[in-house]
Amino acid sequence: MIDDLAGSPDRRQTLKCMLWAGTGVLWTVAGGVPASRLIGSAKAAESGVSFVQISDSHIGFSKPANPDARATLDAAIDKVLAMPGNPAFMIHTGDITHTAKPQEFEDASQMIGRSKLDVHYAPGEHDILDPATRTAYLERFGKGATGGGWYSFDHGGVHFVSLVNVVDLKKNGLGSLGADQIAWLDDDLKGKSASTPIVLFAHMPLWMIAPEWGWGTEDSAQALALLSRFGSVTVLNGHIHQLMQKVEGNVTFHTARSTAFPQPAPGTAPSPGPKLVPAGELRKWLGVREVAYTVSPTELAVTDADLA
Repeated sequence: MIDDLAGSPDRRQTLKCMLWAGTGVLWTVAGGVPASRLIGSAKAAESGVSFVQISDSHIGFSKPANPDARATLDAAIDKVLAMPGNPAFMIHTGDITHTAKPQEFEDASQMIGRSKLDVHYAPGEHDILDPATRTAYLERFGKGATGGGWYSFDHGGVHFVSLVNVVDLKKNGLGSLGADQIAWLDDDLKGKSASTPIVLFAHMPLWMIAPEWGWGTEDSAQALALLSRFGSVTVLNGHIHQLMQKVEGNVTFHTARSTAFPQPAPGTAPSPGPKLVPAGELRKWLGVREVAYTVSPTELAVTDADLA
C-alpha cells in the first residue's frame, strides 16, 4: 500500500487526519509532503540520526484492558533492543506511571533502563497529579529542565523541544502550555535558522483532535505560530493511545500508540478510556516508534511497529 500525498498546497491542506492501525507504517517527509508505505524499519543515513519514541506506559495500571502493563512495557523495550538502526536516544511522551507512586516511577525507570539509551521525558497528566507528585517527577525525570519541566536540546542538526501541557488543564481536560512556557519557547527558537529541523514533543496533542474529550491543547496555536518560519517541524505526542497524523503547512503531527492499552477512536464511544480488546489481540494495538532524519536530502521517516 502506498499513499502518495504529493500535489498542490490545496491538496495538502485538505489532509486533516489519518488513522493507522496494524503493522509499521513508514512516513517519509520531504518538503513537507509525506508518503507512506508498510515497511520493517526506518534507518538514518550516516549523516543523519534516528531515535525512538515510546508513550503511555501507565506502570501501575492493572485493569481488564491490560492486567499487566509491566509485561507490555518490557515487550516494547525488547522491540527497541531489536531495532537495527542503532537509535541515538529515546523520548517518552508521558504517562510513565498510572498513579505517580514512587514504586511505579522506580519500576518504570528500571524497565526503560534496559534499553541502554539516554531517555528524554515529557510528563503526562498521570505523572503529575498534585504539587507533591510534580516535584517527584521533576526530581527523577526533569533535572536541568526549565520552569515546569520544559527544555530543549540539539542532536545531529535537529533541534528538539520538550513541552509540558498537562499541569493547568482546561475545560474537558484540554492541555495548556501557559504564557511563561510560550515566552520561553519564543526565546529558545531565537537564533535558530529557518532551515533547522524542529521536533517538538509533549504528552497531549498540539492540535485539536477531540476537544470534547480533552484531546488537544488550548493555546497550542500560539506556540505553533512561533514555528511558522521553519521549513520542517515535526510534533510528536501520546495521550490518545492510537496513531493519527496531520499535515498543516510546515508542520507534521504524529500521535503514538501506548505500551499499555488502546483507547477508542473519537466518535466511536461515549468517552475516552481504556478499550477492552480480545486478550490475544492486545499487542496489535500497542507499539513503539522509530524516527530517522537524513540531513541531505532533508528527509524524516517515522516507523510505527506494534508489539504483536
